[in-house]
Amino acid sequence: MGTQTPQLIMMGLIILVFYFFMIRPQVKKQKDQKKYVEELKKGDKVVTTSGIHGKIFEVGETTFIIEIDNGVKVKFDKVAISLEASKALNTPVVAKS
Repeated sequence: MGTQTPQLIMMGLIILVFYFFMIRPQVKKQKDQKKYVEELKKGDKVVTTSGIHGKIFEVGETTFIIEIDNGVKVKFDKVAISLEASKALNTPVVAKS
């Protein structure tokens, strides 16, 4: 029993480190993505995961209709919206002097 205790402690520490550095950040990112998509409304500028830029024209239950050009509308699943790229698109660029 005495020789297994350090091994069990080591295994517990490995699992703990794995949780805090890999699983927990991924779960937080998924929650942020879901919250962001739920808050989107008509007229918001977005970027899809495939890199298509557009403006939300209509919000459905699980889809968005995005206007990518004048009169050109495409339907996308809500999961196809990129959180990072859309936030970067909507963040004003500050000029450096």
